[in-house]
Amino acid sequence: QVQLVESGGGLVQAGGSLRLSCAASGRTFSTYAMGWFRQAPGKEREFVAGTSWSGPGTYYGYLADSVKGRFTIARDSANTVSLQMNNLSPADTAAYYCAAKRGGNSGAAPEYEYWGQGTQVTVSS
Repeated sequence: QVQLVESGGGLVQAGGSLRLSCAASGRTFSTYAMGWFRQAPGKEREFVAGTSWSGPGTYYGYLADSVKGRFTIARDSANTVSLQMNNLSPADTAAYYCAAKRGGNSGAAPEYEYWGQGTQVTVSS
């Protein structure tokens, strides 16, 4: 069956960095959009960053305004995506989820078919 597995979360001080990775299995996601959402306690799940297929072996990246200039997303292979997070702040504290959907990128969580279990990122002040 399809699985998305995140790794790389943890505890970091404000201003620090973390790198999240997501590995998908069970099918080929080469033309799927893959990306990251996050959810803090008491808040809705929000889009962080995504990638969409733009040609054989190439992907376009998208970033939420709140993370531009600090986060970068990379589609490392058809079935893996990573999120480099720099200059983290306590506002970035959340559970981070990897997700995948057919077609292009979307910031709407309900459009995503596949989800990982999430990895916790905690940023201390």
